[in-house]
Amino acid sequence: MKILGDNQMNFMRYEMEDLVCSGHRLRKVKKMINFSIIANTFSDLETTVGRKGYGVEVGIKCLFLQFFYDLSDREFEERLRDDISFRWFCGFSLKEQTPDHTFMSRFRKVLGTKRVGDIFSLIVKASERANIIRPVFTFVDASSIKRKETTWQERDKALANEEDHLNNKNVNKYSSDKDARFGCKGKNKFWFGYKRHCSSDMSSGLIKKVAVTKANIPDHKGLKYVCPKEGMVFADKGYATKEAHRVLKSKKCHSGIILKNNMKLKNKDKDKWISKLRMPFERIFSKSRKRTRYMGLAKTQMQAFMEATVHNIKRLMTLDAPPLCLGGI
Repeated sequence: MKILGDNQMNFMRYEMEDLVCSGHRLRKVKKMINFSIIANTFSDLETTVGRKGYGVEVGIKCLFLQFFYDLSDREFEERLRDDISFRWFCGFSLKEQTPDHTFMSRFRKVLGTKRVGDIFSLIVKASERANIIRPVFTFVDASSIKRKETTWQERDKALANEEDHLNNKNVNKYSSDKDARFGCKGKNKFWFGYKRHCSSDMSSGLIKKVAVTKANIPDHKGLKYVCPKEGMVFADKGYATKEAHRVLKSKKCHSGIILKNNMKLKNKDKDKWISKLRMPFERIFSKSRKRTRYMGLAKTQMQAFMEATVHNIKRLMTLDAPPLCLGGI
């Protein structure tokens, strides 16, 4: 096997710089986000990951690309090997061997959910310092994340074990995903899996906080995980509870919650106004992945952090935001 010298490697990278068009989306991402600073914040992390000893920065870039283009581990392996823009973004020359699909699972395990959350927070805080995110109006809502479409196998196991029926009290005994639960929204929407709680800035459309719970946790109980520290919070009828209003009061937030029809303080004109304000931000959930990538609450939380990070970066590109000044976590 012929080993390339440093000059030859630099030459190959220089050629790849010319092969990626000037208006490519990944050029905009690279200009806006300094992945070296992000990688340097994890001083406690192993300096190399995988069989070939790839650096932490390479791993973070690979993970970002995987979610940016919504690829599986095997799909990403193929894309990284064949796509010049992917190689250029991650710092590989045309001749270098790229990671295989097992690298992605290894790196996610090494990085962990908390550090992925730190990456998400790093970008949010930088957006706040740049006055892109403002503490005025916040949109809050929750959506389903399905673990699987049907649970017939789990039901049959429960019946064979002389259970009356399969429910949230016993499903963990029969499901391979011990954290997943049955959820219900309204009267007709049921699913098995998790629930994503999210708050977004209504001036920029960027996600400020995201949290994943089991599917049977009511929307209003998830508010404490994503509630801002100030401003006005807009939410639907699912948050019209005393507990939700106590959370808002403790955070010094004003209520923009749509009240239920049987509540004394119901103001239909006000609620129509709130509904119109909320409507544009519903698309955040329409673009979110409806299925879990991984098994378990912690890994699904990692998925939510990465999806929110990608959403924010895409939104910053749409806003034509300047390069973010990323500080310490």
